[in-house]
Amino acid sequence: MIEARRVFVTGGTGYIGRRLIPELHAHGCDVIALVREQSRAKLPWACTPVIGDALSGDSYQKFAEGADAFVHLVGVSHPSPAKAKQFREIDLKGGLEAIRVAHDLGIEHFVYMSVAQPAPVMQDYQAARAECEQAIARSGLAATVLRPWYVLGPGHRWPYCLLPFYKVAEWIPQTRESAFRLGLVTIRQMVQAIVHAVDQPSDGIRVLGVPEIRMFGNTATDRAKKFVKP
Repeated sequence: MIEARRVFVTGGTGYIGRRLIPELHAHGCDVIALVREQSRAKLPWACTPVIGDALSGDSYQKFAEGADAFVHLVGVSHPSPAKAKQFREIDLKGGLEAIRVAHDLGIEHFVYMSVAQPAPVMQDYQAARAECEQAIARSGLAATVLRPWYVLGPGHRWPYCLLPFYKVAEWIPQTRESAFRLGLVTIRQMVQAIVHAVDQPSDGIRVLGVPEIRMFGNTATDRAKKFVKP
């Protein structure tokens, strides 16, 4: 059980957000979720919905006031190289607005969903997320930055067929580091890593890559909490 925390979440109707909100609630958090009016019905029940636009911090700043943690999950769904313009207009703009709001309100801890980098594909997606990471560093916020590559789960299962190739690459010295950095994580591991970030705020900037995220959401959770320090 997390010590009572007020958590502001953007992207709560998305693939990860829909699963994260009930988990935070189950751990004793008071969750406030930003949502557009037309998407309100998609939010999980375990939160207080507030109407606003993730691309305009002014539309939701008053609702985030008093939060202990700000979890930013907004991004283009099903990213692909064809969505470069959307990455700038949604991922980057939404991220910069969230960072500004968290900084202006003096929020204790900012949790940001980034992406594994460097990688040989999705350059525009990486660039948008990297720019937000740089903004976090400049802001002085205490933050946890999560860097998954692909999150396996319902509707996102096709990369399971790549697991044998990953296993081979992890054993080859020339490809081992890349195989781990660009590895696959499960939706449960991802959610539990975020819950841990909320439960254990960092003092500065903490980065959780694929190897760290994989420690959560399974029988190794207790070991993960021991080794992934704030």
